[in-house]
Amino acid sequence: MSRAIAVSLCLVLVVGCGSPSPGSGPPVHITVPSGATFQEVVDTLYSRGLVDKPLFFSVYARWKGADTEIRAGAYAISPGTSWSLILRDLTEGRVLTDTLTIPEGFRLTQIAPRIGEITGQDPDTVLAFLVADSADRRFGVPGPGLEGYLFPESYWVARGVPLDSVLEIMVGQYRAFWTPERIAEREALGMTEQEVVTLASVVQAEARSPDEMPVIASVYHNRLARGQLLQADPTVLYALGGHRTRLLFAAMDSVADHPYNTYTHAGLPPGPIGSPGAAALDATLNPTPTDFYYFVARPDGTHVFSRTLAEHNQAVARLRDEWARYRREQGQG
Repeated sequence: MSRAIAVSLCLVLVVGCGSPSPGSGPPVHITVPSGATFQEVVDTLYSRGLVDKPLFFSVYARWKGADTEIRAGAYAISPGTSWSLILRDLTEGRVLTDTLTIPEGFRLTQIAPRIGEITGQDPDTVLAFLVADSADRRFGVPGPGLEGYLFPESYWVARGVPLDSVLEIMVGQYRAFWTPERIAEREALGMTEQEVVTLASVVQAEARSPDEMPVIASVYHNRLARGQLLQADPTVLYALGGHRTRLLFAAMDSVADHPYNTYTHAGLPPGPIGSPGAAALDATLNPTPTDFYYFVARPDGTHVFSRTLAEHNQAVARLRDEWARYRREQGQG
């Protein structure tokens, strides 16, 4: 078809069809698969009632040079939207996006279902990919696996985006945390990247208030410095699968030999127990200088810090009645 004929048809189209009204009514969702032909896109628009004259629309799109620029993805287009706006959305890739929110401290078992919603994959399939032995090497993180390295943040992700692309975005946000200044702080501590993220994940799990994170980090740094067991409850809960809110002695005994049990294994666990946020990472890199070695939680989530085991035992005794009263109020017996 010559350009002159195309232009003539477009003039007929404009005169015959008039200017479509702005988009109105609930949006119609369509998906343009990767590799779809332009004709298949036109057929979809016509079948969904978004284009009433597919032949003229095709001519118009070719005249605009848009027929070879359509991008794959999921779109929401309101009935009555002008052809020029439809083509703008399709050629600029203005696809539907979903918000993927990963809270601080989330484990891979909690992250996988959220990623699955975005990618349209089964959560178990996603989780198997995240914990695979090769995952850390594939995405260039210390490992093991991707636990701790999918940075907690809110992401706006196109629906149906490949899993690899989502993970690259999240790991990229993690990499962005490591500025030259923070790398220098890590090196000054004499810690590896994996060690910092692992300890930060424990700090994240212990602290309800970001204000306390540098002090909690100090306790663990102090324990590591003198070879004392970390004895961090969240690591044992991680060994148990993370499904409990309270740690009982019987449960602890069941994972006595687990490498993540810091009551029975010295030093840091083999890897992170969740995804620490920037505050926990910075607290680990810059702990408050203290001589605290112990802490115990109050019902409101804050902590009492102690220098000696005797002081710690006294704090635990003082808080015992407070915790009992709190549990009665919560109906926990």
